[in-house]
Amino acid sequence: MSQQAERRKRMKRLITISSALIFSTVLVVLLITLVSSVATVHGRSPAAQEAEQVQVEKSYTKEEAKVIGWGFAAAAFATAIGCIGAGIAVAYVGSAALGAVGEKPELAARALIYVGLAEGIAIYGLIIAIMILTKI
Repeated sequence: MSQQAERRKRMKRLITISSALIFSTVLVVLLITLVSSVATVHGRSPAAQEAEQVQVEKSYTKEEAKVIGWGFAAAAFATAIGCIGAGIAVAYVGSAALGAVGEKPELAARALIYVGLAEGIAIYGLIIAIMILTKI
């Protein structure tokens, strides 16, 4: 078997394994979400459900509403900037990684690590947004 056919076979195997891992991860997350939502709805006592329905809405002053509005804007801005930065980073790193893998296919795993690190920038922006929203 030629080297090119061997490389294609390895890449097909890598793609198959990667897609199976992604599919299984999505499936597990969906199942956990389903189980937690069912447990949340059916796991509460009737008294707790009534107490939740009876809660009085809090009214905010003009200044408090302004601060809350700025907090939501800051969270949205942190997420947006993080995602834009991650997109730019993945564009540069991904194109360089594909060029390197084209030259040396054995660098595929290392290239994926760098692309994953670039995607991590978006997660940092999301974490900052969550931190901001918990302070509101």
